[in-house]
Amino acid sequence: MAEPRILITGTGGPSGYSIIKDLTGAGYELFSGDIDPYATGLYLVDGDHRMLLPRGDDPAFADRLLSICTDLDIDLLIPTVDTELLPVARRLEEFRQAGTDAVVASVETLETCLDKWELDRSCAGKVRVPKTVLVDQGFDPAAVELPVIVKPRSGSGSRGIRMVDDVAGLENLERDATLLVQELLPGPEYSLDVFASREGEVLAVVPRERLKVDSGIAITGRTSHDEELQEFGAEVARLIGLTTVANVQAKGATEGVPALLEVNPRFPGTMPLTIAAGVDMPRLAVEEALGHELPAGPIPFRDVAMVRHFAEEVFDFSEIEAMVEQADSGP
Repeated sequence: MAEPRILITGTGGPSGYSIIKDLTGAGYELFSGDIDPYATGLYLVDGDHRMLLPRGDDPAFADRLLSICTDLDIDLLIPTVDTELLPVARRLEEFRQAGTDAVVASVETLETCLDKWELDRSCAGKVRVPKTVLVDQGFDPAAVELPVIVKPRSGSGSRGIRMVDDVAGLENLERDATLLVQELLPGPEYSLDVFASREGEVLAVVPRERLKVDSGIAITGRTSHDEELQEFGAEVARLIGLTTVANVQAKGATEGVPALLEVNPRFPGTMPLTIAAGVDMPRLAVEEALGHELPAGPIPFRDVAMVRHFAEEVFDFSEIEAMVEQADSGP
């Protein structure tokens, strides 16, 4: 029987790279895609299994990806970049009709999670969320208790997030409804890796403490059993209708309870720590998509720590030249 053919995108990022590493040697034929010919994850597979893709926000992205999956008889697609998720989810039935399933959340879940204002409104009153104000024409800087966090309504990786501690800083904000002003939370930050089945049953919540972060990516971290955090992550997953993998980010509030920061509705970059703790979420998602039965939840995990370091892939330069030539000619 032929090995299932799996295409992972965004393999220049920590999420896509870690998924390829995890699935290598596990009985799958792996394909690697990215927008960058220098993406490290491209070189974890041989030349016939590498491809350059348009950006996820390119109008041609979904058409190009569907064509690739059809031509290569891809059984399963795993997109790992935020901008790719909705284009794939919105055309999931077309992919399936072409023979390619995808590990991706529903359109409704994605639209909620990728808009932090919608996420706040969906979860407020059910789990603790920070006090949040939309910076639109009705925004009143004088009504805000300082200091606060200002963040983009959309985006990930801590980009554009800053603290403001004076009214003048708030008065200068663009009131175009693209920014949020949010209560400053004083407690520790946690990342909760959550896996839910396609029927919406939450099978695992693995809390991770981010001990050192660089450019939004955890460099040092540890898993930690915490029943309150595990229930918090499970409840958020239920509220957003999660049917795959997501990363729920939380921070301690003044009263000591976790409060919701955001949800990344995809595999997180620090997935190797959760895998090492005993919950192999990429493998679980793949096996479910291929029709295999999942273990009963909650899936146990152990407490481990991780530090990250550089690693090298060494090969002939002609392999890079081939990818650069492909980039110059257009994906």
